[in-house]
Amino acid sequence: MNIVSFSGGKDSTAMLLMMIEKRVVIDRIICIDTTKEFPEMYRHIAKVQSIIPIKIEIVKIDFDYWFGEYLITGGKYKGYVGRGWPCFRMRWCTGLKKQIFSHMVCNDSSYNPRIEKRTKIKPVDIIEYHGIAYDEKRRCDNNKGRDIHYPLVEWGITEKQALKYCYSKGFDWGGLYEKFHRVSCWCCPLSRIGEFRTLYNEFPELWAELTEMDKKSFRKFLKNYSVRELKEKFDKENKLLL
Repeated sequence: MNIVSFSGGKDSTAMLLMMIEKRVVIDRIICIDTTKEFPEMYRHIAKVQSIIPIKIEIVKIDFDYWFGEYLITGGKYKGYVGRGWPCFRMRWCTGLKKQIFSHMVCNDSSYNPRIEKRTKIKPVDIIEYHGIAYDEKRRCDNNKGRDIHYPLVEWGITEKQALKYCYSKGFDWGGLYEKFHRVSCWCCPLSRIGEFRTLYNEFPELWAELTEMDKKSFRKFLKNYSVRELKEKFDKENKLLL
């Protein structure tokens, strides 16, 4: 069984459409929804679904629960409520996405998104397809030993080529890729500071939500800035441009 991991970004979109064009057999398409994607991304996913014959299985992560409600029961942060902002050393959201994807692959109907549960062993007849571009092929090393294929790497498709291909097919994400380097979760603290500046200036509703989220996190948003401090920084910059 061939299962496509689909995030909705340029690389996974290009991979999926190219696989269909090349008549690669696809049995399932799984999309893990963090619930913190840009509105334009949700419209993009719906648009992709409208032109392909295979159902995109969308599974939502209970992000708000893990972020601000989950009681940590062990380790350095035992007793803290909520895992707070992810960081390079604790990318709990990425781990959660992988965990849920694995349970979907295994058709584990007992999975509860609010309970940590060890991933089942993947059936041997399942091949996963991940959208990693040729110029990021080093990322494939993270999954050595797993039965995962990387079509864009095999076809020599770079990130730039993947985006150009998607544009040629009429997919533009409402201009997101002209404003952001990556269009994954809008609240990700691992993004570039320039992207937060764009979020603040052009997406006030999302920034307001970011501000409320920051109040629930025990971990600072960025190493040198809280969300409030970023706002102050951007306000000063905007005044200088007047």
